[in-house]
Amino acid sequence: MINLKHSINVFIGGCSFGILSTFVKLAYSNGYSPSEVIGSQYFVGAILFWTVLFFSHKSKVSISMGLKLLVAGMPMALTGIFYYISLQYLDASIAIVLLFQFTWMGMMFEWIIEKNRPTKKSIGSVLLLFLGSIFSVNLFGTSLQDVSMTGVIWGLLAAISFTTFIYVSARVGKEVPPMLKSSLMATGAFLITFIIFPPVFLVEGTFINGLWIWGLLLGFFGVVLPPLLFSISMPKIGSGLGTILSASELPMAILMSIIVLHEVVNFIQWIGVFIVLFGIVYPYLKVSTTRKKVA
Repeated sequence: MINLKHSINVFIGGCSFGILSTFVKLAYSNGYSPSEVIGSQYFVGAILFWTVLFFSHKSKVSISMGLKLLVAGMPMALTGIFYYISLQYLDASIAIVLLFQFTWMGMMFEWIIEKNRPTKKSIGSVLLLFLGSIFSVNLFGTSLQDVSMTGVIWGLLAAISFTTFIYVSARVGKEVPPMLKSSLMATGAFLITFIIFPPVFLVEGTFINGLWIWGLLLGFFGVVLPPLLFSISMPKIGSGLGTILSASELPMAILMSIIVLHEVVNFIQWIGVFIVLFGIVYPYLKVSTTRKKVA
């Protein structure tokens, strides 16, 4: 029952990431630049965390652990930055599939670093997720001619960065209270973002004139909720299973595009969504079957 609870937390965290693409598109349509959107997202996220922490937690952490958590939060911001750069060179469908490679990279991280060889059911799940992602974005209907290798490299860097974020969420600072841990990681993401994209929007008045709304939405669903849920539950289930459950990001992104953006999703894409969802629950179905046989 405990594993189910933590699995649901990670699944919700993945869904939360899936909401972001719709809000980002809406922010862009309102005239805001990528640097303003990304910068406001991590600025607001860090403020939300430290505001709650100030009124609720009095926990302390050593300087060395605090620095580790600051660094551990940086891949979260780098994922968004790398992904946006890849979109400058690639169609969105190809960029999403490249980002989705985090599903097998997470297993490779565990295998290489911790010598935890992936199980057959984990491999089967990842194969289903990969197949489902191709159908979900209708990659078969996309021309692959003249695909930019520069864009491919940036897309894969985004996948590696997201995999790293999931991995460190499961391992760094296990003894630190989740709220404090997430606050420090969000601060690390905030710092690296402001180094790459200086917060000019704060000086020019763009933030108080409407950007704050998108910063609040993106900050909550992209900086606060997923890292907090991952900090609570990733150490309990491991990054291997965690990457599989985080694949809920793709079906949620498609669902949001239908509900909010009124985009049309064809039959092939719906098949892909169901394949992804089946790939997520597949490890649990195998466990259930095994238990029945033992009984």
